[in-house]
Amino acid sequence: MSALARTFHESPQTLRRARLLGLSGWAFQVAGRGGALGDVAAETVAATLGFLAPDAVAEGWEAARRVARPTEVAASILTECCRWGVDYLHSFPKLDRLFDLAQQIVTSADATGMPLFAAWRAVPVPVPDPAARMAVLLHLLREHQSAAALIAVRSAGLTPLEMILAGPDGESGALANGWQPPYPEVAPLMRRCLWAEAMTHRIGASGFRVLSGSERNELVDLLTSLRSGLT
Repeated sequence: MSALARTFHESPQTLRRARLLGLSGWAFQVAGRGGALGDVAAETVAATLGFLAPDAVAEGWEAARRVARPTEVAASILTECCRWGVDYLHSFPKLDRLFDLAQQIVTSADATGMPLFAAWRAVPVPVPDPAARMAVLLHLLREHQSAAALIAVRSAGLTPLEMILAGPDGESGALANGWQPPYPEVAPLMRRCLWAEAMTHRIGASGFRVLSGSERNELVDLLTSLRSGLT
């Protein structure tokens, strides 16, 4: 789901919207995601996003605030999300079924400890088109998954940076998320990282309990089919 949700963030049309607003792609993404929280301090946004380096979040957040209110940037990124959905999801043959299953999860998910997910869930979708609304659901599922991962990582006694470094992208992943070297040694922490991964799945899966076992399998098949079609 994270890979699907990132697709619209990285699309040329989305980056074009950032340029039209006078923002870098980084500032647009930081303020676009965090803007659902309102006009809060950069430290609050960094704490909520978690996996992005605080200094880089502050730089992007303040750059965006010089151009527009965070809520306006969030509205722009929501518009781009809807546009991407209309452009790329409309032809998916089982869109209605995928929407129904995903909506059940998003609606029933417990948002405790997940302020960004809760904030985005409360934002009205401006476009009634089913494909646009499906794209927003993918965005919400990504925020839920990201929040679950952050809770798990902190519960394991790890920092977000340590978890990124222990992941498949290692130092390149850290750089992409704004963290600068030198980096800590993570080899002694691998057992904790494995525990955090398992806990992430456990927390994230809690939202899927609204579905039956067969419906969960169906959802996985539909998401896999959708991702294959997009790539």
